[in-house]
Amino acid sequence: MPWFAGYPREKIKWYPTIDLEKCVKCGMCMNCGQKVYRWTEEGPVVAQPYKCVVGCSTCATLCQGNAITFPDREKLRDLYRKEGIWAKVKKELLKEGKLNPEE
Repeated sequence: MPWFAGYPREKIKWYPTIDLEKCVKCGMCMNCGQKVYRWTEEGPVVAQPYKCVVGCSTCATLCQGNAITFPDREKLRDLYRKEGIWAKVKKELLKEGKLNPEE
């Protein structure tokens, strides 16, 4: 899937941060399908930040302690605009036939 259309994922600063003082150790973050988190005696840690799906913030939405935060979404949108990522993604999706109406 052309999420970044060739732009390196490691250059996109989108991943969670955990405030362990707020963490109630509910474990909801461990449901992450990308396995971004690892559980420790102190609670969760962000073990694989670049596996986080860019734009996703489901774990923060579900966190009982409101302990998970993400970077400002507008900065992400600015990066996509500045690097022309949206246009490149659209071009890839058109090429793959994913923007053709289904019959």
